[in-house]
This record gives sequence, structure tokens and C-alpha cells, in this order.
Amino acid sequence: MKKKEPSMENSRRDAMKTLGLGAATGLLGMFGGTSPAEARASKVQPSYAKGLPPLKITSVKAIATAPAGSNLIVVKVETSEPGLYGLGCATFTQRAFAVVTAIDKYLSEFCVGRDVDNIEDMWHSAYVSSYWRNGPVLNNALSGLDQALWDIKGKRANMPVYQLLGGKCRFGVDTYAHANGNTPEELADNVQKFMAEGFRHVRIQQGGYGAAHLAQKPDFKEAKFASESDVFMDQKTYLKSVPKMFEVVRKRCGEDVELLHDIHERVEPMDAINMIKKLEEYSPFFIEDPFSPENMKWFKTLRQTTSVPIAMGELFNNINEFKEPMAEQLFDYIRIHVSQIGGITPAMKVARLGEWFNVKTAWHGPGDVSPVGHSAHTHMDFATWNFGIQEAGRFNEKLQEVFPGCPTVKNGYMFVNEVPGIGVDINEKAAAKYPISTKSNWQVRKRDGTSIRP
Repeated sequence: MKKKEPSMENSRRDAMKTLGLGAATGLLGMFGGTSPAEARASKVQPSYAKGLPPLKITSVKAIATAPAGSNLIVVKVETSEPGLYGLGCATFTQRAFAVVTAIDKYLSEFCVGRDVDNIEDMWHSAYVSSYWRNGPVLNNALSGLDQALWDIKGKRANMPVYQLLGGKCRFGVDTYAHANGNTPEELADNVQKFMAEGFRHVRIQQGGYGAAHLAQKPDFKEAKFASESDVFMDQKTYLKSVPKMFEVVRKRCGEDVELLHDIHERVEPMDAINMIKKLEEYSPFFIEDPFSPENMKWFKTLRQTTSVPIAMGELFNNINEFKEPMAEQLFDYIRIHVSQIGGITPAMKVARLGEWFNVKTAWHGPGDVSPVGHSAHTHMDFATWNFGIQEAGRFNEKLQEVFPGCPTVKNGYMFVNEVPGIGVDINEKAAAKYPISTKSNWQVRKRDGTSIRP
């Protein structure tokens, strides 16, 4: 059978195709390009699609130091990537050596060889690894591990930790300062100094907790009962002093500054309720820790008695202790000591729960939290919509020497070091110059020697 000759139309179409491909190839060649097939084959994969190589934990250790007087414990987690490590705060000042032992002797053995990225699994596994749990020693060790893992994850992602938690809800973290004074007038002077620095919130205490300096003639000491270093607190004198203190500071400092006060669980529940009611006319921002954790049932009575906002929770060991009081809206501010309950992972869970019940955060940030811990607080504050207030960190030259990258405070706002991870490093050589101590005495007594909680 005779082969059909191609039609003129078909020949013209084929020629155009050939010319088109040739022209395209020529143009690509002119501009240094490649054919579509070659382009697809050589397409550069974006960095996000490459993923991160798995890393293992190679070392976990405690670093103990006391550059500002208080015992501070930091956990350092090293990885199989040379030079990549994370830091977390594990500070339990009063039992620092016990935490160091828990980290070096138990937590390190538990962690080495595990995947550094699996923070949630690591937290739950470590939490139950001793079977007995919810104690402050093991929780602080776990907190140090948890924060260090978040630090590593931020460094791996090339992001500050707040970005991993959802990004910023605010430009800066509003804080409160601590004003003290032996008299209400001296206290008011110090409040005004903080106001001049830009603080809008100031906690006021006359003397130490419970105004112990106002107490006189401790009978238990004359009777040689208990330790000579135990503190005497006259609860009645303290209860009378607080409304007077608020009155003087309000008159001197005006209505614009927000005033806070910490009872520190040092009076009987009904006495605390009556005193807080007297403070209503001075509009406190919040009153902290009116009752000890053993007296939680009193919160319902307090709520029915006064409209003064309440902060609670720094002595809680377990995040479940927050569940019922928050659901019943028995207090207004989540007063979590983050290392006490195990770190960023559980703290953020409580913060998210608070959003459902209009309960705000107020992480506990005293001087016996390391700069690593203060930075962790600030990262969470940035990313938490229901943030309330943050206890300001103050970092002297010694602390800054040991912990490069401390958070900064300007005009009453706290800011983190804007680098990947938590943003604080540690100078181990400098840290070694300030050894920790076993000395610690939180014992406060009534006139007859009865021990006062917390």
C-alpha cells in the first residue's frame, strides 16, 4: 500500500513546532537558561522543605552559681551537633544541691541518646520516670530540661522562642517593680522613684514580708525556743499596717500608678479577707497569695466578700492545681513559678486554659530565678494573649557577666535578646567564681513560737 504524502498543512505545522522549540532553546541559551525539563530537574529546594537532621542529646548537666547572692541552677543540654546546646532554669534556691543531684545523677542518664526535638514526649516521659512526681526538686530539674529543649528548638529553627509559641501579641512586656520602705513615707518615696523610671505598676511592701521589722519582743526567743535566726512576725501589727501603707502611698503617688501587695500566706484566712476588704478604696491591681495552698476552700468566701483582684499559685507544684480554681474564676492572675511546675511546656498549657476563663498570667519572677528563667517568662508573655503583668527582673553586673544576653527593662517594659532560642547564654568560668550555699531560712514564727506558713 502506498504511503500517504504529508499534507501541506501538516508540514507547515511541524515546521512551526520545530522553529518554536529551536527559538525557545536559542533564547534560553542566550540568557544562560535551561529547557523546562532541565529547569524542573535542577529546581532548588527551599530550606523549609529540606527539614532538619535528627539530633540526639549527648549530655545533660547542672551549672550552679550565686552571683547575686541567691542560689541559681541552670541545666545545660548538649547535642550531637557540635556547638549546639540549650539552657534552662532549674532554680530551687532553698534546696539547690538536691536539684543538682537530680539533674546530674538521674536526669542526664534518662536523657542521653534521646531525640532532642520531641519536647512533649520528653516532658511526659521524664515526669513519670521516677513514678513519684510533683515534688519541687524533680519539677525544677524537669523545668531546666524543658526550657533547654525549647532553647535548642529555637536555635534550630533560627527563631526566638516566642515565635515558636505563636509570635508576638505586644511590642513589650509590661512589668512591676518592687518598692520597699521601713515607713509608709519612705515607701512612697521609693514608689515615686520607680514611677520616674517609667514603671506603671509597683508592688509595695513595708519592710519584708509581713512587716516583720515592726514586731517587737519575740517571747519565743527569750524562752530560747527554736533557732536564733528564725523571724518573728506580729500578725496583728502587720494587718493594721497594710491599709495605712496603701493610704499614704495613694495620697503621695496619685491614682494613676497601679499598686500591688503580697500577703505571702502569712495570716489567718479570715484576717486576710477582712484586710483585703479594707483595701478596696485604694484600688489594688492585685493582692497576692492571701491563703496557703492548704486553704484553697477559703477563696469562695473571699470572692463573695470583695472585688479586689487576686493572684495565686506560686506554691503550686502541679498544673492540675490550677484547673478547678480557674474554672470557678476564684482568682484573676495565674501566679506560676515556672520552674516549680516543670517549665514552658506546662506553663503554656495553664496560660491557654486561662484564656477561656478570663484569668491572666503573672509569672513569678523574683531574684531567685536565673536570667534564663526570666527570659523564658518574657518569651511566653509575648506570645500569650491573656497576659496580665510580669514581675520585673533586675540584673546586676555580676549576673550579666555570668549570663550574657539578660533581658532588658526600659520604661517599665521587659524585652528579650532578639536572637534564636531563649536568648541567654552562660559563662561557665565566671559562674564558677560564685559557689552556691546550703544556707537558707524561711522560718517565721508567732510570738509563742508557732510556725507560720508558707
